[in-house]
Amino acid sequence: MPSLSTLPIFIASSLALLVVPGPAVLFIVARSSSQGTRAGLVSVLGVHSASVVHVMAAVAGLSAIVVASAVAFTALKVVGGLYLIYLGIKSIRSARKLTAITPPVVKPERRLFAEAFTVNLLNPKVAIFFLAFLPQFVTSAQGPVWSQTLVLGLIYIALGLCSDGMYALLGSRIGSWFRGHVAKVRALRYAEGGILLGLGLLTLAVPHRRATK
Repeated sequence: MPSLSTLPIFIASSLALLVVPGPAVLFIVARSSSQGTRAGLVSVLGVHSASVVHVMAAVAGLSAIVVASAVAFTALKVVGGLYLIYLGIKSIRSARKLTAITPPVVKPERRLFAEAFTVNLLNPKVAIFFLAFLPQFVTSAQGPVWSQTLVLGLIYIALGLCSDGMYALLGSRIGSWFRGHVAKVRALRYAEGGILLGLGLLTLAVPHRRATK
């Protein structure tokens, strides 16, 4: 169990990091603004389900192996970056086809969840984050390192669900201001595509750095 004296600091630090919009937040806002609240909230669940996998990988030591291996790290970021670019191109193409005001077309929940899960799972920066952030609050005097890492990771994910859920609601609110005007809806979908393309390019640009003790 993590130290109770450092836990409040961990929670405060986590909240400070979570409220600053990052790639996951931008992805969620893009989805909820163009496809509604449900799409945003399902995306939140998908993103943080992948975060659970990253936490388990950190506990098992797999994240350290990926970060240390240039080949594995490059493969992860290339696949993740290209997937985001693919989603961005799809959004832009759908914007070009928009000719009339229609209700937002919401993808099936499974597809929304799978896309969000895949995006976060293939983001190498997430693996680096958990390797760099969580160990700062782990001490051998408090028991097994793996159990402390697991508890801290799950706490972070719980906080992330709340924070990103608020962003999903905000994104849906923003989207509601655009609905009813073809030009605005088209611009919103172009913006979604641009955000996804940008995130894809940023993912491809993540440099490889060997993990250090």
